[in-house]
Amino acid sequence: MSLLIKNGTIITATDTYQADLLIEGKKVKTIGQDLESEGAEIIDASGKYILPGAIDVHTHLEMPFGGTVSADSYEAGTRAAACGGVTTVFDFAIQNEGQGLLETINGRDKLCAPQACVDYAFHVAITDLRAEVLEELAVAVDYGVPSFKAFMAYKKSGLMINDAVLADLLEKSKEVGALIGVHAENADLVESRTEKFLAEDKTSAWYHYLSRPEFVEVEATKRAIHLAKSLDAPLYIVHLASAEGMAEVTKARDEGYEIYAETCPQYLYFTKDVYKRENGRNFVCSPPIKGQESQDALWDGIKRSDISVVATDHCPFQSEEKDWGKNDFSKIPNGCMGVENLYPYMLSEANKGRISFNKVVELCATNPAQIFGCAPAKGSIAPGADADLVIYDPQQEFTITQDKMHSDVDHTIWEGLKLEGYPIMTFSRGRLVFKKGKFLGEAGWGKFIKRSLRK
Repeated sequence: MSLLIKNGTIITATDTYQADLLIEGKKVKTIGQDLESEGAEIIDASGKYILPGAIDVHTHLEMPFGGTVSADSYEAGTRAAACGGVTTVFDFAIQNEGQGLLETINGRDKLCAPQACVDYAFHVAITDLRAEVLEELAVAVDYGVPSFKAFMAYKKSGLMINDAVLADLLEKSKEVGALIGVHAENADLVESRTEKFLAEDKTSAWYHYLSRPEFVEVEATKRAIHLAKSLDAPLYIVHLASAEGMAEVTKARDEGYEIYAETCPQYLYFTKDVYKRENGRNFVCSPPIKGQESQDALWDGIKRSDISVVATDHCPFQSEEKDWGKNDFSKIPNGCMGVENLYPYMLSEANKGRISFNKVVELCATNPAQIFGCAPAKGSIAPGADADLVIYDPQQEFTITQDKMHSDVDHTIWEGLKLEGYPIMTFSRGRLVFKKGKFLGEAGWGKFIKRSLRK
């Protein structure tokens, strides 16, 4: 089957130009002027932008956490992704005690494969680094999963690893061609501050923020960067949220180290004041949303390319579950929704002139594909690339409300946000999976992406 998209403006990370685009099967075939293809279905994209599908490299679907499981199944999460212009999701396969890495990957893939509505990949969150697991890193890399996560927080949940284990991971990563990502917060400080506030009967969501404020994140960020620099290993910092942490990333990059930082839409739009709202517990995530100074620093980091990726940390929980912490912030399951809002929010900011559309494509598609080893098939619009495409109408106004979203969660922190411009079609490998508010895809369509970071 052939599909010809005519008269649109193609936007990549580096270029903006008007052209026609011919898709044959699941790939982009040709880009050019006045293209024709006998028998092809034709879409007139006059006045519209054609973008690479976004890649959300940070999601937690069907994730057991805090005594429950995150609200979106693999089907619901990838359905929501497609409806927001995200054509590839990266989920975290979290190693349980005693598990091997391939065992961990295959267990999650067994859940995901029959449900995935768009393409997917995994990072492995390592929690039990025995000697045989360290050696299995090379096996996982060859299998197509070359990215791993280390939690420097969540001590009581069993997710956290210590600094010695992190150093072993960083050192091994150089040898096998892997990339280590870190959740950087000082676990001891979080624990002691939480205990202190609860003992003082300070229990609201505001104290979630105060239990892990800027310096708690910054200390761990500095420590992780220092270890990576000392071992000359690449490092990826997930969900960076603090001004001083941003400064440390910039310093390391200016010194020539291979360090990447990711931030999330919630840190770019909201501030810590959300935790003072009556529904503040809905915004509880870790690291928490910080102050205006940090938000400004993150936008500055985007503009000078020291933020490499914007992803979501999509990990929603139902309102009833968030209410578990109504009188004890430590019982609130940590996580917010975002996979359907990532591209629309960032593109709306471009439409308002805050950054360029090219920069949004760079942050949400091209950089993720290149950093995590799924380029050139993903993250670009070029002959031979997968036809993962979004048609975006810059004139369409859209107000986010929960009833318009396609997730299984019963609320959205983005309720009432007015966007300028919105995706009107999403194609996953040439297949139309979303059109004007309606999901048209199916569970099981998405495929596992085998990746490699070796140069």
